[in-house]
Amino acid sequence: MTTGEWPGHRAGEPGFRRAATAVFLAGIAVFVSLYAPQALLPEFSRSFEVTPAASTLVISVSTAALAVGLLVLGPLSDRRGRTGILHASLAAAALLAVLIALAPGWEALLVLRGLQGFALAGLPAVAVAYLREELHPAMSSRAIGLYVSGTAIGGLSGRLLTGVLTELGGWRTALGGAAVVAVACAVAVRLLLPPARRFTPLSRQGRLLRQLGSAFTDPALLALYGLAALLMGGFVAVYNAGTFRLESEPYSLTPAVAGLVFLAYLLGSASSPTAGWLADRMGRRVVVPGAVALMAAGIALTLPTPLWCVVLGLCVLTVGFFAAHGVASGWVAARAQLGGRPVGQAASLYSFWYYVGSSVGGTLAGRAWQDAGWPGVALLAGGCALAALMLTGALGRTRSLQP
Repeated sequence: MTTGEWPGHRAGEPGFRRAATAVFLAGIAVFVSLYAPQALLPEFSRSFEVTPAASTLVISVSTAALAVGLLVLGPLSDRRGRTGILHASLAAAALLAVLIALAPGWEALLVLRGLQGFALAGLPAVAVAYLREELHPAMSSRAIGLYVSGTAIGGLSGRLLTGVLTELGGWRTALGGAAVVAVACAVAVRLLLPPARRFTPLSRQGRLLRQLGSAFTDPALLALYGLAALLMGGFVAVYNAGTFRLESEPYSLTPAVAGLVFLAYLLGSASSPTAGWLADRMGRRVVVPGAVALMAAGIALTLPTPLWCVVLGLCVLTVGFFAAHGVASGWVAARAQLGGRPVGQAASLYSFWYYVGSSVGGTLAGRAWQDAGWPGVALLAGGCALAALMLTGALGRTRSLQP
């Protein structure tokens, strides 16, 4: 395929609506599959007689495998194209979602979750690069924000669905419901996603490896990779341990009621495209530090005991996280494109560190909850937010590549 003179899909055109809707639904599918078990961590701890720290492995093993998958599928997409990898990824992940609901034991569950995590890497490996290439440049930030909002809604719906279904039929029923959502979204994306028209493959492996190395030579990209790890590490730490906190004294909430706290994700789905709109007008170097500071404030608000304060803190944290992540992920693609670096590889590296942060932060959160309770979790997440804020200061001093 060649780029030609076609400028990309514009807002209002059928191609734009189909592309934006398909990637939005793909985001839902991936995050329903990836984080549906998060609301079930106390249930896994009881059913399989494992510690709270061990139960977080059902999330961490999947995000770690996803991070590894990004190192394979991101560069592969620069050679083979975006859409084929995306469709194969969603189909394999949906099949594995069905098998996970039927897993015979804890070890089998972890193995299947690892395989699913690798399969799920297809979306974050290609989504931002696809949108950057196939949409008009004036539309890409808006569409990327919509994609991130899809991931937020996927994370929300997966957690709410499993929270309700686990009371009706246990964790198998809950994960079976998540599998139905994954299958439906995979079919819809297959029907909706327009074929790539502006993709230009990197044909030589040597050139591919050289350009992969170039993704590590830009200080701004390096800072954005670090930002991804720190933001996600803090965010997942709060939500992983939060399920245990809400089902413990003094709250003693049922899984279904505790799952309602994930409604905060609706605010995240709105804050991401809003932050993208603000970034187009005020600049990314202004919006990202403000969003990270908001995330830090949310973590602090979760420290007092009253439930309303905890919920408010989670809402503020979620708004700040998705705003920062939505703008930062688009920043990576724009920076790579303007700097002559492969967009797919740069986006994959951002996502790689994003999920490394999820694996490390989620696992450490279980240990922090066991050893120090909620103050230990807040200290872990707050440290991540503070380090991320320092990185945004360094990021603001890097040279701009905007024409």
